[in-house]
Amino acid sequence: MEKLLNEFSIGLFFWQTLLFGLLLFLLWKFAWKPILNAVNDREDGIKDALAAAENAKKEMQNVTADSEKLLKEARAEREALLKEAREIKNTIVSDAKELAKTEGDKIIKQAQAAIESEKKAAVADIKNQVANLSVEIAEKVIKEELSDKSKQLKLVEGMLGDIKLN
Repeated sequence: MEKLLNEFSIGLFFWQTLLFGLLLFLLWKFAWKPILNAVNDREDGIKDALAAAENAKKEMQNVTADSEKLLKEARAEREALLKEAREIKNTIVSDAKELAKTEGDKIIKQAQAAIESEKKAAVADIKNQVANLSVEIAEKVIKEELSDKSKQLKLVEGMLGDIKLN
């Protein structure tokens, strides 16, 4: 340090101080403001980017929540539609069963009525045939019986014996 004090020159110190001051003035005048503006702009840009990232994060959370809400609503609506479709299917099936049963009962009743009328017609036809056969047999028997006088008397006596008096 002594060497520094021994070799100290006021002129050199003055020019160095003047040049340093001039350098500081020039830096302050021309470089300091643009550097500060660039640093401030960069700081503002970083703040804006952080704010935008935070907003995007919040927006993403909102979108995610909305998506989940819409998904839940869609699932609920799907379940409601499936339930309604099942109810409609069950209603259609039960209506079809009732209609089929009604139609089946109607067809059965018609078939029973047709069978009954056919049965009555068949019984009437059989009665007519039996009556015709009976008349033919009776006619042949009577012809045979009435051909002989003694057989006629026996027939009349037999009929009189069969009649019961009250």
